[in-house]
Amino acid sequence: MIAVAGASGYVGRLLVESLAGVPVLALGRRIEALPHGPNVRAEAIDVTDTRALTEALQGVSTAYYLVHAMAGGSDFAERDRVMARSFAAAAAAAEVERIVYLGGLGADRLSRHLASRQEVGSLLASTGVPVVELRAAVIIGSGSISFEMLRYLTERLPVMICPRWVDTRVQPLAEQDLLTYLRQAADPRVPAGVHEIGGPDVLTYKELMHRYARVRGLPRRRIAQVPLLTPRLSAHWVDLVTPVDRAVSRSLIDSLATDVVVTEPTTAFDVVPTPVDDAIRSTLDSQRDRMNVFELRDGVRDGVFTLTTRIEVGPGDAPGARLDLRRCGGSLRWYGWAWAWWLRIMLGRLFGERLTLHRPASVARGATVDWWTVADFGDRHIVLMTEKWFCGEAWLAYRIGDTELEQVGALRAKGMLGWVYWRAVYPIHLVVFKVMARKQVRRAHALARETQARTK
Repeated sequence: MIAVAGASGYVGRLLVESLAGVPVLALGRRIEALPHGPNVRAEAIDVTDTRALTEALQGVSTAYYLVHAMAGGSDFAERDRVMARSFAAAAAAAEVERIVYLGGLGADRLSRHLASRQEVGSLLASTGVPVVELRAAVIIGSGSISFEMLRYLTERLPVMICPRWVDTRVQPLAEQDLLTYLRQAADPRVPAGVHEIGGPDVLTYKELMHRYARVRGLPRRRIAQVPLLTPRLSAHWVDLVTPVDRAVSRSLIDSLATDVVVTEPTTAFDVVPTPVDDAIRSTLDSQRDRMNVFELRDGVRDGVFTLTTRIEVGPGDAPGARLDLRRCGGSLRWYGWAWAWWLRIMLGRLFGERLTLHRPASVARGATVDWWTVADFGDRHIVLMTEKWFCGEAWLAYRIGDTELEQVGALRAKGMLGWVYWRAVYPIHLVVFKVMARKQVRRAHALARETQARTK
């Protein structure tokens, strides 16, 4: 069996998902946040509880350690020490054959964050269990904190005043390449020790922002450097522009003065690294194609703004609501407030949009409904998605329960214009979306009554 400690985090969840068909023990502090699946056993556990952890690791051959305390505040380094010592002791007591740990690159003038990441690798090996320590820099993937900082800064600021760290060198690694390294690290043929991993491109952070803008289809960003802008002031600036957790972003910013590049390439893995442009493009495409809007939380996360509205459905009206999903398209009245949508279409024309109405012969996945494509469809739900909006990719989805209609609107904003658009129309959306949902429910009630009358 394989254990993944930190399975509720960005890398942990992806790793558990990629280990399909392999028995996995997913460990984390909150059971509700852990991934589940046919071969996954989730267990809530505190890594500092050595006794409980030892019991949990019984029968585990490889244990992945993907835990860090960076979000916990300024004393994260000491908490990382405590957790690493506990995990090392538990792994030794449970006779785990190897530990795989994801740490950070860096050799000179290490920040507290990078020094802590490398110290954790040493502590994990302190009890004699073989440790494969993978050291990486920025991971290019939706949900990676470093990538999200890059996304928000580049999307929202066509002109940036940056400190000297924009000239620091970095060697980004594609998310899928990282997962391949992690899976192969469980192979006994991979020797224990430190393995530096990275993509084929070595760039400055400034060049990385320019690459993101180019792949995203944004105008070239104008970046001016101010040598006197300290890391602390830079952290305040990032806090204003991005919704990334402040404790995490400040720890990362302290590390931006250190080059994070591979100095001793490993030869123990069979991986063909992905160029950074392809990695960014793949990340954006994968996020779009795998979007489950019903799992999104209101607000902004990973570049996506979301607003959910729930309206009670009367007894017996759910069948009418489901029937209404099959009648979408061809008229602005279906959306619930036709004149508001007409105004939205007129606004889009100012930016080159040409949105037209279209009702398909039948509603099914891939069908064209007005300016949308049906991304998902079932008896109780429909997800509409469009890339035709000037402000970014948008989703409109409905899900019908026995007593409730759930409506989700989401926008992956494109550039500063997309961000300003969502912020400007958000107060309007709060009203319009409720009206839309209520009209959907009223129409569902009428359709249910009509259906009942026909069957009598």
